[in-house]
Amino acid sequence: MVQYGRTSLDMSFAALSDATRRGILERLGRADASISALAESFDMTLTGMKKHVSVLEQAGLVMTRKVGRVRMCRLGDCTLEAEAAWLRRHRDMWEARFNALDRLVDELRRKESQDGPD
Repeated sequence: MVQYGRTSLDMSFAALSDATRRGILERLGRADASISALAESFDMTLTGMKKHVSVLEQAGLVMTRKVGRVRMCRLGDCTLEAEAAWLRRHRDMWEARFNALDRLVDELRRKESQDGPD
């Protein structure tokens, strides 16, 4: 099996694949929050939340900074433009394939109606 290095797309999609991490991004979209506050709002241990935030931080989706004894989180600088472009390309490809399939089905139905029942 061929192994590829982890790209930023891989890291972003891996980070976004988890519902809790998507929820964290939504929460941080409203306001910055401490890891403790995030853990409390998601009914999660501090250790569990640190792991989720770390994954988001490695993908560039979240940034943290220490303020006194508290680690604060905010949305990162990642704009998800590359991820959106990747999704658009693949959506366009699938739409083209489904459109071709629709045309084929329509053509087969026309032929069947012209030939009549057997």
